[in-house]
Amino acid sequence: MLVALLGIFLNSLTYGIIILLICQGNYMLDMQKKIKIFKALGNETRFLIFKNVFTGGYTCSIDKKDPKVKVSPHATCVSTIAEHFEFSLPTISKHLQLLREADIVKMEKKGNKIYIEPNIETIRELGGCFTTLVDNFEKNREFFFDEVVLA
Repeated sequence: MLVALLGIFLNSLTYGIIILLICQGNYMLDMQKKIKIFKALGNETRFLIFKNVFTGGYTCSIDKKDPKVKVSPHATCVSTIAEHFEFSLPTISKHLQLLREADIVKMEKKGNKIYIEPNIETIRELGGCFTTLVDNFEKNREFFFDEVVLA
């Protein structure tokens, strides 16, 4: 019994290390960066802001003072985001700053506006980590449970 448990533990530990290495990817989302992302998204307002920035839920008005400003079609501006919440612009800016510090959005000042867009590289890497975790869980379910439940 003890030998079997030790084998399961070592097997699980090996998979855990492999998952950690796979999840590192090219962008090196270490554990602290992942925790920062989850903390940032743990707030309902920040989650809604992120969801709408990511899904294109906001449309930003064109900067009429400087029509030559080139902006990504996926970007939106801070003032447009603020219009959708009952918070002051400084409060929304603080939420956006925390999302930027978590590296899940990019912010860039162009003309007289600050534009926000999702950081696809970080989101893709984090998504890959979840995919790896689910795949390995499915492959090794029998190590964690007495019965295998088929999805």
